[in-house]
Amino acid sequence: MSQREATRRRLTDEVLAIIEAGVDAILPDVVFNRFSLELFAVQYETNKIFREFCDAKGVKPGDVGRWQDIPMVYNDVFKTHLVASFPLEQSVMACLTGGTTSLTQRGRIFRDEDGQKLVFGANKMMTGSYLFPDFEEQHRCRILILAPSPHLAPSMGMAIGMEQTRRHFGTDDSLFLLGKSGIDITNLLKALRQSEASGVPVALIGATAAYVYFFQSCRRKNMTFHLPPGSRICDGGGYRGRFGVVTRNDYYSMVKEILDIPETHCVNVLGEAETATNLFDDQLRRTIKGQSLRTRTRPVPPWSRVLAMNIDDLTPLPDGEVGLLAHWDLANIPTVLSVITDNLGYTTAGGTACEMVGRAKIENGKVSPLPDEDRPLGAMGDSAIFRMLETYTNFSIDLKMRLAKDPKNEVPGIREEIDARPGSVASCPQVVDEILMGQADEEAARLRDAALDTFRDQSDRPLDWYKTAEKRQQLDDHPAGLKSEKPGREG
Repeated sequence: MSQREATRRRLTDEVLAIIEAGVDAILPDVVFNRFSLELFAVQYETNKIFREFCDAKGVKPGDVGRWQDIPMVYNDVFKTHLVASFPLEQSVMACLTGGTTSLTQRGRIFRDEDGQKLVFGANKMMTGSYLFPDFEEQHRCRILILAPSPHLAPSMGMAIGMEQTRRHFGTDDSLFLLGKSGIDITNLLKALRQSEASGVPVALIGATAAYVYFFQSCRRKNMTFHLPPGSRICDGGGYRGRFGVVTRNDYYSMVKEILDIPETHCVNVLGEAETATNLFDDQLRRTIKGQSLRTRTRPVPPWSRVLAMNIDDLTPLPDGEVGLLAHWDLANIPTVLSVITDNLGYTTAGGTACEMVGRAKIENGKVSPLPDEDRPLGAMGDSAIFRMLETYTNFSIDLKMRLAKDPKNEVPGIREEIDARPGSVASCPQVVDEILMGQADEEAARLRDAALDTFRDQSDRPLDWYKTAEKRQQLDDHPAGLKSEKPGREG
């Protein structure tokens, strides 16, 4: 093993130890700084794209003494370049990125075995601490996941993460409820009624917009559930405080009205493909631990740092002031330490927590401090592929809820019995027939087909294609080409 590999392996083991110490551990800034500078040196040496980016800025290891001064890479770079600090032939995991509006920009983020251990370890710790803070070791519950499984979407970070959550916290009867024909409404309704009847709590995890569509459909059918105490719901995706015409408080009211889950047991998670650690709000954790409740915020774990950066000069802002959120994450060993996003947000509690308010928009050639009202955030990302998939998901909820029968009151019909058979998935012709019967909406059908075709194309592409993609990309362009093309983001 070379000295470089030995250093990288040691850093991985030490960061894993920091993660395993838990979210309440304290990592002094001087220690975080030491790790950051050492990781900066390793990534500068091993990551060609990052090295060219740093050289263009005139910053090298040894030039800086603070983690705040290590160059921040725009998340846009991940859409156009392979950003890896290890040989790509060692890749064991690849996730699609979000945030691009072009179907031809199919960015992926790669991780080797060490990187996979870090991202899985970080998010097991975060999920256990904030979504299941009342679980003892080996405690499990049934998890209903309104997201695709890794089998359906092997390159989708949300699917990979949900499978890890199912393995660590879910019982054997936990379900992925998003398939090729959309949300499996029949089994969702059945599982909710089973929990209600048995008194055994469940956990629901999925995209915020999918819940809103489901709740609105339940309202139209006068259908409610009384899930047992201890049930919880986790919605994924950033927000500006509104989901269409539904405010965040309206969302909590709908969760209580339809599922009988209190606001204290509603958790929101923010995940960025470009950084390893997901950030959860702490309302449920504070409730379980008997701490006083406060305005929802996302605590930043010991192995990470988050700053809101001034949109004009990318200097750090004080607590409460809105800027572009930048993440420094020691679990990013296989990529780059620091990523600055187009998420607008602010820090709180002396910089130990943060919140997001929306995505940045461009006005008069500059980044605006006001969120872009035309770019809603979703758990599936903001790329065209995921927006179409989310459109199809929400459309399928609306359609299937119109056809659904409440398991509490109805005997399953022949069609429901066929759909409930193990391994049964509605074929595309069946889906088309149901759409034509339920709602003659050609635009929705077009979006659905485009979403499925594009998603299948990207998910089925073999990993070897991406491992050799570097040869086909013009990675030797002038370093200035690595900068975001969005105006107003110099620095």
